[in-house]
Amino acid sequence: MMINKRLIGTVGESKKYIAGNVLLQWCALAANIAMMFAIARLLARLFEQTATAAVCAETAVLALLALGIRFCCTAGASRMGYFSSKAVKRTLRERIYQKLLRLGASYSEQVRTSEVVQVAVEGVEQLETYFGAYLPQFFYAMLAPVTLFAVLCFVNVPAAAVLLVCVPLIPAAIAAVQTWAKKLLAKYWGQYTALGDTFLENLQGLTALKIYQADEFKNREMNEEAEKFRIITMKVLTMQLNSITIMDLVAYGGAALGIIMAVTQFAGGHTTLTGCLLIILLAADFFLPMRQLGSFFHIAMNGMAASDKIFRLLDLPEAAEEKSGEMPRDGEIACSGLRFSYQPDREILHGIELRFPAGNFTALVGESGCGKSTAAAILMGRNKGYTGSVTIGGLELGEIPEDSLMRHITYVSHRSYLFKGTVRDNLRMGNPAASDAELWAVLEQVRLDGFLKAEQGLDTAIMENASNLSGGQRQRLALARALLHDSPVYLFDEATSNIDVESENDIMAQIYELAKTKTVILISHRLANVAGADKIYVLDGGSIAESGSHAELLCSHGLYEKLWTAQQNLEMYGKDGSPA
Repeated sequence: MMINKRLIGTVGESKKYIAGNVLLQWCALAANIAMMFAIARLLARLFEQTATAAVCAETAVLALLALGIRFCCTAGASRMGYFSSKAVKRTLRERIYQKLLRLGASYSEQVRTSEVVQVAVEGVEQLETYFGAYLPQFFYAMLAPVTLFAVLCFVNVPAAAVLLVCVPLIPAAIAAVQTWAKKLLAKYWGQYTALGDTFLENLQGLTALKIYQADEFKNREMNEEAEKFRIITMKVLTMQLNSITIMDLVAYGGAALGIIMAVTQFAGGHTTLTGCLLIILLAADFFLPMRQLGSFFHIAMNGMAASDKIFRLLDLPEAAEEKSGEMPRDGEIACSGLRFSYQPDREILHGIELRFPAGNFTALVGESGCGKSTAAAILMGRNKGYTGSVTIGGLELGEIPEDSLMRHITYVSHRSYLFKGTVRDNLRMGNPAASDAELWAVLEQVRLDGFLKAEQGLDTAIMENASNLSGGQRQRLALARALLHDSPVYLFDEATSNIDVESENDIMAQIYELAKTKTVILISHRLANVAGADKIYVLDGGSIAESGSHAELLCSHGLYEKLWTAQQNLEMYGKDGSPA
């Protein structure tokens, strides 16, 4: 009942802690039986007026000893539960993280980031309780009634049999609602994921919502999702309360029946007063372990629902084992008949042909939505559902190991992520072995050294996504990290968007300097930045409209010339009071 062999096998380390937990609980039960026997014997002798000071003292000593053993066993069982929970959190979160690493940069094509966060946090927390509390209680609840039955058989078999027969009524009641509860909790987790997805999206876009005064609309949308979650949560709680009520009726009814049997057997002369009192004192212990298991029912069901989502993530298909090894450092990148669609009925790239010769500076330009960044995502392995051919150094992109691809191409976008930590921490992601002198050298190249020397140098704190730096400073630091990576190919995707003119000029100067020794692919909406490229591809609606050098494209009087003229007029406007 709610035992998932795969789940337990996944966290094999927890088995010894679960076994230790059950053993300690059983020892506490044995101590409790001994204490109850001593108390029953004392009460019987007091009633018969045969109790002596020695018997009272002996009972007190046994009771204290039993209480001490129970305390130690309870503390030990709690400790075992902690170790089991710790193993679960470490193992499952490592498995999830390793899975994401194997899925690579394209993981978001198969699973939403919000769902990953929820199963790795809340989902694993539910399983922490499942392993630390439910599973030990499950096995103990099976063992305790059998132990009590074996003991009470020496006292009175009919009463012991009645108590044992009533115990399975509790799991029967649980099983009766299990199917309904499983469906209900599956809906609960689905709604929980939807709410988390909406919250994460709204949080990430909070600035935009404020700028466009759309926060009220999104607030209403969030409230609707929250209300749906509240309703499903109330249904889950109702189910839990109803199942607990049923279990209480069975447990207390069974204990009452056992007490009646004990009194009846004593009245019939089939057991002694001590035996009768012992059955009465231990009757509840037949049902308490199973009743406690029932109280963990919702935890177990939540754990099962969470494990379904975790295994759905862990079972996502991965790319087949790559056959090739390290790709050549220098080699042409070629795209032939490249097509790509985010949705089946809306193709973004229409069989384009691209060539990026080794050691050349190539640019992709075009209006927004023409497919430039989509092509870049394909080259970086983030978009894998393309058709046609993409080769690097003669090797098909699908045959290249992702780690080899990432060593070969360095990607810098206008949203390059900087991590919370220090400048040194972020730079050494590009080259962990870099010395402080090398770090300062690249910072000098991007003209960020002066600013950092006025701060705390390489130990300058960087907040999450470098929110304490300006846009230009963030991009300079991202470029410095990219220079340290020292790969044969650099791909810049709108790397100078939304930054100040001085930073843009400095970054473009470094890109042109880099193009003297590396293969550089530059995607830019600003044509002035690509004028010095060896070759420029102009994309229009997902197709190649034209290609050539800056001078050749201007002479052809095509789309590039129109875009160039429009941008030049816009940039010159106002310098002398009129359009250029």
